[in-house]
Amino acid sequence: MSDTQQPNHVFVLMGVSGSGKSAVASGVARKLGAAFLDGDFLHPRANIIKMAQGHALDDDDRQPWLKALNDAIFAMQRTNPASLLVCSALKKSYRDILRDGNNNLSFLYMKGDFDLIESRLKARKGHFFKPQMLISQFETLEEPTSDEKDVHYIDIKPDLDNVIKNVIKAIEHIQSVNHAEAVDHIETVDHISEGHS
Repeated sequence: MSDTQQPNHVFVLMGVSGSGKSAVASGVARKLGAAFLDGDFLHPRANIIKMAQGHALDDDDRQPWLKALNDAIFAMQRTNPASLLVCSALKKSYRDILRDGNNNLSFLYMKGDFDLIESRLKARKGHFFKPQMLISQFETLEEPTSDEKDVHYIDIKPDLDNVIKNVIKAIEHIQSVNHAEAVDHIETVDHISEGHS
């Protein structure tokens, strides 16, 4: 499957726990009619058992999971113009596995500071907030740099409805840029082939 044949795009909503990734993705998916996958569903059984026993996953545990997500991204692209994947993707090495061999993927980084996310987690009904978990998430986080051209920042300060609207705007902008680039590519190829005919 080459990129020129397959313009379908996957958007990875990334960020620390409590940044609203799942709530935003499900809202966006409903409004756009897009496919939606929570990356946590693809953890192998060994990881699920380890987490259930209260142990944190290490990078070795995450390797097969991230590769499974990379495969899922390609599968979603086959049939959906736009797909959403929720995955914290806190380290650059994780993001590199997700983007491996795929130019039709963008990250939407749900960016918020510690105090904001902490206050939202404390306010969640039926949610027992563990401060240490959020601290470790921020310690693990490697914020994307300008080298990662496929990452777009989403400010999570506004309320949920406005964050959803801003994500939809970002997706539509990315799709319009991709469409323009695809048209340019096709016209260039046509021009070259006409020159040879």
